Amino acid sequence: MANVKCSIPKGTRDFLPVEMARRNYIFDTIRSVFRAFAFEPIETPALENLSTLMGKYGEEGDKLLFKVLNSGDFMEGVDFQESPNKVAARICDRGLRYDLTVPFARFVVQHRDQLAFPFRRYQLQPVWRADRPQKGRYREFYQCDADMIGSTSLLNELELVQMIDMVFSKLNINVVVKINNRKVLAGIAEMIGAPERLVDITVAIDKLDKIGLDNVRNELKERGLSDSQVAALDPVFALSGDAAQKLASLEQMFGNVEVGKQGVAELKELFGYIAAADIRCEVELDLTLARGLNYYTGAIFEVKAKDVSIGSICGGGRYDNLTGIFGMADVSGVGISFGADRIYDVLTELEGFPQDLSQAARVMFINFGPAEQAVCVAIASQLRRAGVATLIYPEAAKMKKQMEYANRRGVPFVAFVGESEMRDNTVTLKNMTDGTQETLAVADMIEKLK
Repeated sequence: MANVKCSIPKGTRDFLPVEMARRNYIFDTIRSVFRAFAFEPIETPALENLSTLMGKYGEEGDKLLFKVLNSGDFMEGVDFQESPNKVAARICDRGLRYDLTVPFARFVVQHRDQLAFPFRRYQLQPVWRADRPQKGRYREFYQCDADMIGSTSLLNELELVQMIDMVFSKLNINVVVKINNRKVLAGIAEMIGAPERLVDITVAIDKLDKIGLDNVRNELKERGLSDSQVAALDPVFALSGDAAQKLASLEQMFGNVEVGKQGVAELKELFGYIAAADIRCEVELDLTLARGLNYYTGAIFEVKAKDVSIGSICGGGRYDNLTGIFGMADVSGVGISFGADRIYDVLTELEGFPQDLSQAARVMFINFGPAEQAVCVAIASQLRRAGVATLIYPEAAKMKKQMEYANRRGVPFVAFVGESEMRDNTVTLKNMTDGTQETLAVADMIEKLK
């Protein structure tokens, strides 16, 4: 049999124990905040019907869906003279989920009779996108979502900002929360005489940080906006001052554009709540923030790390009728998604992980042979019941080998049970950091390690 090259697909990763310890630190921190705000956990399948996923993420999002070939003879009856999209539809009817929000909307409709509304859910699961792998961008990555659905109150948006603040405060990451409103963007599109181009405008503006203003202008023209319409956007890009000043200027620009004025009113209310709350991180009104997903209809959020050059590490927004496409109309929701993989990269660059995360075992027993091993097994059972992670080296190998193993595992204490310890019902405990050791009664050793 030929040797198979050991590799994994581009854009995916294996995680070593130290990496998993750090990832779990992020997940546990985020989960603790979700629970503090009384969100409930759910899970949805990795595979969804393509009819659930297609058309919900915009033209670019649909291109990034991983489609899964049907089982069996999926090529039977396929007419390859048809368009590629039709051929794909015949041989694939399922796909890997692109995000957690659209499957959540499907979940809400499917289980509506089992839920209490407003429903608050959190979900930590992987998603997949057929993107070009690069720093901070993977084909398989985890999202950590929290959503409230069944309420239009802007207090929900405030809670999302508070959760963002609490998570990144716990992780000690300095962030800025950028906020806008899709109604404002719709108002801008109407103001420049291009309401039918809202999607084109938002897709282009959403790239402002990546490609710069001149390239955004060029893309808008390529998408069908006239020179005068593109020029009419310049006063919006030029707005300055704090949130209140920008909103006051924008309100004057809108005149009789009702959808835009409604967006301004919602932003005023939200920023009023934020000003009254104890928010420690920076919060900024960013009128160029668009977020490319088509299902957003109100407030939108994006979070950037201030001390690391990387894309957004958290984002979300309000969606007024996402469940309507599944037959449950007029149910508004709002949510955010923490990008665990990018947060990991930020903490790695900042050297922000606690030092003892990878410490799987607190103590390891040296194995001197069958008689000593039997005693160690009994003591180890007591330690584990007391909540102390405990190892026994599995063979009576040379002392040097066992000690080297303890060092490689980062075990802080090594325990010795030899003839004298067996006789006196004691354990000799060595501190692997400073080299000191002491002989203790079993009960005292357990208390010390706890």
